[in-house]
Amino acid sequence: MTNAPSSRHPEGRDTTSSTALTKVLEDPWWDLRQEVLEAMATSPLQPHRDEDLDRYRSAVLEAVKALADRGWGRLGYPSEFGGSGDIRQAVKVFETVALGDLSVLVKFGVQFGLFGGSVWQLGTEEHHREFLARIGRLEVPGCFAMTERAHGSNVRELETVATYHPEDEEFEIHTPSEAAEKDWIGNAALHGQVATVFARLRTGGVDYGVHAFLVPIRTPGGTVMDGVEIGDRGRKVGLNGVDNGTLRFHHVRVPRTALLNRFGTVEPDGSYHSPIEGDGRRFFTMLGTLVMGRVSIAAASVSTAKRALTIAVRYGERRRQFGPPDEEERPLLDFLAHRRLLLPRLAATYGLHFAVWDVVDRLHAHDDSPSPELEVRAAALKAYASRHAMDTIQACREACGGEGYDAANGLGALREDVDVFTTFEGTNPVLLQLVAKGLLTEYRETMGDLRFWEIVQHLARRTRKRIQKANPVAARRTERSHIRDPDFHRWAFRTREQHLLHTLAQRLQERIGGGMEPFDAVNECQDHLVTLGTAHGERLVLEAFQAGVAGARDAGTSETLRELCTLHALCRMERHAGWYLESGFMEGAKTKAIRSAVNEMLTDVRESAQMLVDAFAIPDPVLRSPAGRCCPTGGY
Repeated sequence: MTNAPSSRHPEGRDTTSSTALTKVLEDPWWDLRQEVLEAMATSPLQPHRDEDLDRYRSAVLEAVKALADRGWGRLGYPSEFGGSGDIRQAVKVFETVALGDLSVLVKFGVQFGLFGGSVWQLGTEEHHREFLARIGRLEVPGCFAMTERAHGSNVRELETVATYHPEDEEFEIHTPSEAAEKDWIGNAALHGQVATVFARLRTGGVDYGVHAFLVPIRTPGGTVMDGVEIGDRGRKVGLNGVDNGTLRFHHVRVPRTALLNRFGTVEPDGSYHSPIEGDGRRFFTMLGTLVMGRVSIAAASVSTAKRALTIAVRYGERRRQFGPPDEEERPLLDFLAHRRLLLPRLAATYGLHFAVWDVVDRLHAHDDSPSPELEVRAAALKAYASRHAMDTIQACREACGGEGYDAANGLGALREDVDVFTTFEGTNPVLLQLVAKGLLTEYRETMGDLRFWEIVQHLARRTRKRIQKANPVAARRTERSHIRDPDFHRWAFRTREQHLLHTLAQRLQERIGGGMEPFDAVNECQDHLVTLGTAHGERLVLEAFQAGVAGARDAGTSETLRELCTLHALCRMERHAGWYLESGFMEGAKTKAIRSAVNEMLTDVRESAQMLVDAFAIPDPVLRSPAGRCCPTGGY
């Protein structure tokens, strides 16, 4: 298997710098990534996308077992349970596995990330000793049963009940209605033996809100446990190697120790204790520990964009059509429309890579206690990266024409599998509203309580002053040095975010001040919240990209990244030109200059396009796409 990009393009251009770029993207995890890629080139980790669901699901289970046998499932756990204690290694494995079959990735993530992560993050030492090592070895296949049919993202209003019976020291897990059925639960339909079930904890006649419980759903031999009802979601749009199912519980009894009690415990006599006061604060703290899932999905989304772009850019370099009269046909990438389709997305993919790894490093530094600010970052990037992946894969499919439509090249299947990334681990519009509310106040749990009005008033006054100070004096500047200036790019992105924050606060202030309930006020401004959340994500990506440029070790690599970062910044400003014009931060001459600069930058970046995707270093046996082969045996 080829472990590094080839030293020369088919056309003969030197691509030595692709290796330097790869080191920037992968250092210090290059060796781990290579181990995973070598394993992914073998048959257990390349399951056939069988039309027969049972065969495909069995093959995916075997692939996940192969990953577990190498110790990669438990990397994020502490060393005493077979892990490394370093979540960065866990994310590196996850994003690398995302270059292959995504059913393997998702089943891997459910088992070791969601199920194992819930035990690690929400349980205590007793749970860790009993379960973590066995979960990491796939000896206890499990699932993560949070979502209910009627409530979706509204986890706080789940209906499943866990009632404590002190005379038996047991919880009774019960699904009170069809609406409370646990739905779309990965690993539930066939393979899961234990589920982390989120339910309302009731003891002594008091409801203490949503907590997590470990509930057996099958015996090791596969027999469904008494009182557990399991359904199979069957064939889906994508990810058909994952056995998504439904779960209902009919007065199922579990011992008191089944409660994952890091943030709340029930004594034998039924008394409840928690280190965190208030159901709301405890609930958000509990969910905050699961932020790793959103970071992982963001990382996987970037990997899928890299895969699609590798195929489409290489194909666009080789595939020729049209040309001046009496001259040879030109490569597709010589055409401006084709460059506009692919290269801005290539630039954004690099930016998102740096942004995701910035969050991973921050999460590692925070150990197991992510801050509210980190939760906001993770939500923004999950929404941004998953939407970007979907848009990029579709653009790449179109850019490859008939070859993109050929199942052998993998873009159609990739599009189907990635589709759900935009809606699981938090549907994107909901996450973007979470981001906006996090920007309105660092205390998200106060949204909707009696202090909401005072917070909005204060924020409106504060942001109004900031925007007044930031009002540009150079709305007409069009000179090349200014348009390409990284300081101008940072100013433009920050100003957009701050202005959206200011105007959102004003809109909320007007409505709540007029007597409208905060819930209704937020609902009327929902589009504004989503736009603000998106702007925040864009600003995070730009700043992380610029930091990545600054961190490049050699001048050539730094210049290549700087050029790509400039293209990314200008493309986003071009996309929002209408907003800048309406808000008075730019005049028409400036937005026209930005559009012209984008076209100029596309010409510059085009010369490096194949080198930039070669730097993703996806070996042909993993890419498995004739149209995207690094060293094709024939042309198109």
